[in-house]
Amino acid sequence: PTQKQCAMVCVADLRWRVVEEPKGKLMQRLREAISDGRVIDAMERVPREAFVPLEYRDAAYEDTALPTTEGQTISQPFMVATMVEALEPRRSDRLLEVGTGSGYQAAVLAELVREVVTVERIESLAKSALNRLTSLGYMNVIVKVADDHIGWGKGAPYDGIVVAAAAPKLIRGLVDQLAVGGRLVIPVGGRKEQNLIKVTRSDTTYSVKTLVPCRFVPLIGQDAWPGDQS
Repeated sequence: PTQKQCAMVCVADLRWRVVEEPKGKLMQRLREAISDGRVIDAMERVPREAFVPLEYRDAAYEDTALPTTEGQTISQPFMVATMVEALEPRRSDRLLEVGTGSGYQAAVLAELVREVVTVERIESLAKSALNRLTSLGYMNVIVKVADDHIGWGKGAPYDGIVVAAAAPKLIRGLVDQLAVGGRLVIPVGGRKEQNLIKVTRSDTTYSVKTLVPCRFVPLIGQDAWPGDQS
């Protein structure tokens, strides 16, 4: 074989050891824990390694949260799968994500629904996520820079809302952005530890179900945490 062919074999072997093999093992574990196989199928199609900083690429398919930039994180794959499954996504749905971060969860959602609107309060993160999602072909994701109000009321109502940061309480303003029958999945609790809850809206009221304990970065904005606390 030529030197170029040997180099190609080495690159393919490296990708297998760093990406494909750990990815396969992770997806198998998720399939054992998550009932909705469509969610794991979607996660298999999304290259998580494209959403983490270069220095963490070799850990892209460990079942753990990883640092990104601006003090933010990319959520643990199990938690992403849990949140997306709880949303009960349908192909016709139009969803809102609060907290774009790297754009990974938005990409997973975009594999499952008609349209995703995602809002990010840090403008640099919103721009980089948009560029990343566009380069990967996710044209059904709309990225917005958030204002002080939680969510994106201009685009309401939504069939589902997922919040990738922790609120101190259930935010009624988000519930009001749901369509009738819509689902809201949000971490609620203290700044260090929370519970993931699911809210389902009906004609006149809403129901609340507690899912699993979790740990997320704080949600910043009106009706959430102020940005000047540590």
